[in-house]
Amino acid sequence: MTDTNAVLRVPPASPAEAAAHFAASVAFHTDVSDVAAALATDGDPGFVLLDSRSAEAWDQGRVPGAVHLPTALVPDQAGQLLDRSVPVVTYCWGPGCNGATRAALALAELGFQVKEMLGGFEYWVREGFEYETWQGRERRPADPLTVPVGEGDCGC
Repeated sequence: MTDTNAVLRVPPASPAEAAAHFAASVAFHTDVSDVAAALATDGDPGFVLLDSRSAEAWDQGRVPGAVHLPTALVPDQAGQLLDRSVPVVTYCWGPGCNGATRAALALAELGFQVKEMLGGFEYWVREGFEYETWQGRERRPADPLTVPVGEGDCGC
């Protein structure tokens, strides 16, 4: 028996299984760069962006154009605020928070098409996109650990 490194101790899935998994992943998730590009186009991006954080978090900063609906209120209020024919993209604080996941689950259970924005508000700000507070719009320099420095894109 040969020693196998930790990466290959459990063998990779078959190509067909991997394709199914990754196809499902992109059906359920999007990232902040793709959301920002869609929102930057003139016209309707084809989805509603939903901030599922608390009122206090919303006040600290939010993605311009987002609709505010805290996760706990989704079951009672989503039907009045959102159109079931329009896909919803949820976000919360960041990778360490599952509020957007829980909001997406609640929306799906109510019959909405939904995706989750990976990285949440944290990566929106870290990637240098404009955000708003009650004082107006702000932007921080992009974190070079999250995006390429300069005008180029990451090639993803």
